[in-house]
Amino acid sequence: MIIEPVIGAVYRGRFAPSPTGPLHFGSLVSALGSYLDAKVHGGEWLVRIEDVDKLRCRPEHEAAILRTLERYGFRWDGAIMRQSERTEAYREELKKAAFSNAERAEWQENCNLRKLLRNAIDFEE
Repeated sequence: MIIEPVIGAVYRGRFAPSPTGPLHFGSLVSALGSYLDAKVHGGEWLVRIEDVDKLRCRPEHEAAILRTLERYGFRWDGAIMRQSERTEAYREELKKAAFSNAERAEWQENCNLRKLLRNAIDFEE
């Protein structure tokens, strides 16, 4: 299956570290991969801080992670996003996606593994 790009869409790469400690090597490699992928596609590279674990996330860890990224030459496009600041936006999207009871029953009736597999097989033929 080939997925065609949406005309006029901006390619966006994201890196979303959790500020629970210093940036480790594996996360740095992940950042590099997403950064290069975004840039080779002429897109943006965004940083979103996964700060929803209030017990372990610390502002000093976030600052250290961002300094490390800067030290290695990463430059993000746009403002840094924080998950903790997006709760209302997510709530609004969930409201849009919420099923009514009738819609849920119809979906459950029409969406089961056997039908999904049969449709997948028919699609590839």
